[in-house]
Amino acid sequence: MRRVASLSLISIGASAAMMYVAPSMAQAPPPAFNACRVCHTVQKDAKSGLGPNLNGVAGRPAAALPGFTYSAALKGSRLRWDDQTLNDFLAAPMKKVPGTRMPIATPDPAKRAAIIAYLKSLK
Repeated sequence: MRRVASLSLISIGASAAMMYVAPSMAQAPPPAFNACRVCHTVQKDAKSGLGPNLNGVAGRPAAALPGFTYSAALKGSRLRWDDQTLNDFLAAPMKKVPGTRMPIATPDPAKRAAIIAYLKSLK
């Protein structure tokens, strides 16, 4: 009798564990993000690379990551990284913020949307 009860509790525990979904899990990076990896890190608390760490960038003011040396242009931009601003910047960084050091554009709207969705999943 005891053995059956133990198995039932194990089954209940396993079912509960299977229903648990960890909050704020990042999506898998889209293929379009591969070009971004050359300069940017995304792991929480990772050091920035040539570009700033992008973990938590969505919703953050531009040029606000402590410890990274941003261009004067980006510091003075007063941007906040919302969906539209990210989209515009990724489409043409040097047009959106003349003087930025970000040289890589993502002209394809679908690729930009995938990158933005991924960035929003990083926390």
